[in-house]
Amino acid sequence: MPEPTITLYTTQTPNGIKISIALEMLGLQYRVEKIDISRNVQKEDWFLKINPNGRIPALTDLFSDGKEIRLFESGSILEYLAEQYDHDNKISFPRGTREYYAMKNWLFFQNAGLGPMQGQANHFTRYAPERIEYGVNRYVNECRRLYGVLDKHLATCQSGWLVGDHVSIADISHWGWIAAAGWADIDIDEFPNVKAWEKLMASHPGTESGRHVPSPHTIKDLIQNKAAVDKTAAEARSWIQQGMQAQAKGKV
Repeated sequence: MPEPTITLYTTQTPNGIKISIALEMLGLQYRVEKIDISRNVQKEDWFLKINPNGRIPALTDLFSDGKEIRLFESGSILEYLAEQYDHDNKISFPRGTREYYAMKNWLFFQNAGLGPMQGQANHFTRYAPERIEYGVNRYVNECRRLYGVLDKHLATCQSGWLVGDHVSIADISHWGWIAAAGWADIDIDEFPNVKAWEKLMASHPGTESGRHVPSPHTIKDLIQNKAAVDKTAAEARSWIQQGMQAQAKGKV
């Protein structure tokens, strides 16, 4: 078997597992480089040559011209994988169809809306050095609004998927964040259609294998244990705050 041309640079986050889930659903061979974001490996010079923004996930591949291509931003990577490798439309739809454009709608909805808002909700509920009620309420409530948008849309989807009759990169983009709703103090029981969709996504073999890359995906179990949540949040809060301080001083 030839060596895989794809290398995924990732860690266990909602954005990171988007790409491994997509790769698993496509049945592609790939290498994994685990990036320790607690040590700011993503800010090292070698990584910044792949992603100048110093974030995961990132991906390199051998492009059609025989040279390496470097990709960053999870939505961009998902589109690349769909366009370059999904010839049978396992996780996408034929270019130019209604479903193709609807898929893009929901892909960008997640990347520009739900993901960033839930990331901020996570920060103010778990990682801020002190609890600021305005920040908590602002972002948690905006997440609840966005979950409501999803819930109303899914109520109209007979297949259970966000678009069309099968899973797509629109679903993949959302799943890691929805699975971690409780980490942002969002009660998924408020959104029955989203909850049913999350279970549908979780049942896909590609989700099951991809979510454990590069390490076990434990967030759904973790949020059931308050003591474990508090301990994990405190540990993450420490290195996140240190990283923010270093960044403010121009050290990373």
